[in-house]
Amino acid sequence: MQRERTETERQVAGLLRTARQKLDLSVAFLSRIDETSRTLQVVDSALPDFHDGLAGPRDSGFCLAVVEDRLPRAMPDARGNPEAACLLPPGLPPIRGHLSVPVVLTDGSVYGTFCAFGLETDPEVSPRDLALMEVLADAAALVIEPQVLLDREQERVRSRLEPVFTCGGPDVVVQPIVELAGGTRIGAEALSRFPVAWGRAPDVVFAEAHGVGMGDDLELLSLRCAAALLDEVSGYVSMNVSPRTLLLPECLDLLAELPPDRLLLELSEHEQVADYPALREALEPLRAAGMRLAIDDVGAGFSSLRHIVLTAPDVIKMDRSIVSGLDSDPVLSRLARSLVEFAHDFGVCVIAEGVETPDEHDVLQQLGVDGGQGWLFGRPMSADSLVDEGTALVPFVPRSRSAASRV
Repeated sequence: MQRERTETERQVAGLLRTARQKLDLSVAFLSRIDETSRTLQVVDSALPDFHDGLAGPRDSGFCLAVVEDRLPRAMPDARGNPEAACLLPPGLPPIRGHLSVPVVLTDGSVYGTFCAFGLETDPEVSPRDLALMEVLADAAALVIEPQVLLDREQERVRSRLEPVFTCGGPDVVVQPIVELAGGTRIGAEALSRFPVAWGRAPDVVFAEAHGVGMGDDLELLSLRCAAALLDEVSGYVSMNVSPRTLLLPECLDLLAELPPDRLLLELSEHEQVADYPALREALEPLRAAGMRLAIDDVGAGFSSLRHIVLTAPDVIKMDRSIVSGLDSDPVLSRLARSLVEFAHDFGVCVIAEGVETPDEHDVLQQLGVDGGQGWLFGRPMSADSLVDEGTALVPFVPRSRSAASRV
């Protein structure tokens, strides 16, 4: 059974059908020529054994010979061309009329060929027929190119990531999290770091990895690297995971092996959650054992309240877009105050991210924010550089709780 065609291939198939019907020929196809092979990617054919996916060596058939100008693009009767006779694939009846046009992308690279041929009972082809094929080949190139560019970019992503997997995962640094009231370090967030030469923030790297089917594995590897720091870092360690990776059995098994009272699990506010009941069910045994849950980047998007209400977290992390400049912006200050009041009403701690100035710290403390994280308290660093003196090893609690301890 042949695989289902992609939308791009269906569009190309329509162009091939046009070529075959207009020229009254038996077969039309798009070939893909790479470094080692020639594949008939899309075929429109009256011959039952001529179909998508047929492949052979790169120099088999007429395609490469046409690209290299060893065969003409239009052969009224290929039986009269000695080189064509030598290249005729085995199992095919003698080809009469043959048209083949290179499919050239905008960067000048040749993707393959747009071809049509007839058998003895089909009419000969003419230069006018070749003009039609050239127009259709150009149209095919326009249809194909977006997918080609996407495939190339995905291959570049995979090539970048492979060494990370080979080396056992990304570098992991930690950033201190402090109690605002007393300045005591109460924990640290484990942060994945990738080569500076990539020019990509970690969230972009993870998004790209998910785009090529490597995201779950990269997240799991990063979690393992972060978990390895538990023996080196006092207090709790905050670790990030996306909701979709969290639901994987491998992820839940890994988290179940870690000391729950040392773990704060952060779910990004940006990440869509397709099934909240399944998420709550997966988290229930971990949270019952003592693991705490945080919602990251609260305030950066539009799903914060839904995330908070439906997951009932222990901690919310106020996004730096609210924190940065709130000492001079009354709108940000009011927004932060509302977020703190909302959280504390339901027994939820608030940690401010991206705290960089003493003035921001002072305002956050006045607003009742429980904890802070940012360059003011320390940039991301190696675990052995983290200052342990005065570390509180027990979770902190918000300053006020309602009678209903949690949503």
